[in-house]
Amino acid sequence: MLKTPDMLLLFFCLVGAADALHKQWIPDTNYENKTNWDKKDVPCGNDIVWFPAQRKVSVFVETMHAVQEMRLPVGGEFILNSGAGFHVVTGKDPGCGAGVTTKFKDSESLQWFNPALWQAAATLEDLQLGNFLFSVHEESVPCQHDDVVFKARSSFRVDTSSSQSSVPVKSVSVLGKKFESSSEFSWYLISRSGLLQFHGSSAVTLRNQECGDLSGCDCGNSGNRQRICNTVTCASLSCKNPLLPVGHCCEVCGAIVTIRYATGFNLQTYRQRIRHIFLILPQYKSIQLGMSKVFKSQRLMGIGPFGTSPEIQVVILDGEEGTQSEDLARDIVKDAQSHGSNLGITDAEFQASSGSSSDQTGGNTGMVVGVVFGVLIVITLIIIVVFLIRKGVVQMPSSLPSLPSLSSFKRSRDVEDLGGPLDHGFDNPIFNNPSILSNVPGLYATETNNSISMTQTGVHFSNPVYDENETDLSA
Repeated sequence: MLKTPDMLLLFFCLVGAADALHKQWIPDTNYENKTNWDKKDVPCGNDIVWFPAQRKVSVFVETMHAVQEMRLPVGGEFILNSGAGFHVVTGKDPGCGAGVTTKFKDSESLQWFNPALWQAAATLEDLQLGNFLFSVHEESVPCQHDDVVFKARSSFRVDTSSSQSSVPVKSVSVLGKKFESSSEFSWYLISRSGLLQFHGSSAVTLRNQECGDLSGCDCGNSGNRQRICNTVTCASLSCKNPLLPVGHCCEVCGAIVTIRYATGFNLQTYRQRIRHIFLILPQYKSIQLGMSKVFKSQRLMGIGPFGTSPEIQVVILDGEEGTQSEDLARDIVKDAQSHGSNLGITDAEFQASSGSSSDQTGGNTGMVVGVVFGVLIVITLIIIVVFLIRKGVVQMPSSLPSLPSLSSFKRSRDVEDLGGPLDHGFDNPIFNNPSILSNVPGLYATETNNSISMTQTGVHFSNPVYDENETDLSA
């Protein structure tokens, strides 16, 4: 007989085989939705209904409505549910009041890459029950392996403009019909309803591909990160050390658990495990938890990029009822350490915005080891280069400027040590005393005392054989 933990583990193994979620579009252009009208109420029999002439809109009408007058746009449509329609009131509708002119709001600015306009769930049933999942901003928008859902009894208008030419997803459900064929959905996009519901510079395309990696797949929205973050307003934080999860636009207060895994790890199974073991506990009911596979940049010695490594990131945000994120992070790490061999987990650690972590000394030790390892690599490279230069295998480029030699450096040092740029070597009583030179007789009787002269540029001698005034020499 299986024990309870074993039965629970077997149940997890049967739930979900791939990391794909259902993402549902929240806004609609339904006639019965009060938020779609500027007066924040659905028009009644005494009201004038106004759709601006140049607006493009597809409106879903669920029931019958009375109006006093209706002004329609040039381009638009009503999608009528069974039994739905309009009729004009000839008199006064007693339950409507005096009557006003109410205008249908503009839905032109609603963007596909706005995380606040989507809800995520593991199954369609969870979407209907409101069991929504929290995700980082990049993954709150439909990923390339997700199923996109527009509510069955509703219409919409969404701007699909993207930094790429297409927006890939697995499937799209519109008005209760699920499109899984790319060609079939392409035909819908060029239909009248499709042109009114989808607009923008990029087209939604269907790949109908499952995520083939049980440990999760790349969402594919990193190229639109700036577009996503432009729609997000970050809240002010009061925690000590805010954290920035991978794929999120804002720093958060809470905790981040990092999980490293091996072959056999199943992200969908592990997500269900955390949900059924921890999130159902009363103390964690207000917690928001998001789990995804991320590719974290690795840095050599904490400085230069050194590739990326896949990890599982578990983001835990505190709810309104307290700050239990750190406690939950500790419970998840403890569970991973206890049952990691059965789950395919090799290591788990956490960091909290309070400043705590699962191993506060491990980070410093790792940094020291990394620095020592890096210094050894640099020294080894220098020794190898010097050895190759001495052997003649590597030659220094000839274009490099020549460095001063040791002998020239010694000469310049000697000049400084002897007291200046010009050194006389030793004192000469004749040359250093101009008064003595004037008393020295010439070599010949006819020679004047001006045969030797001192100037600022040095000592000059006159040669009696050579006459500088003569141009020719005679025998």
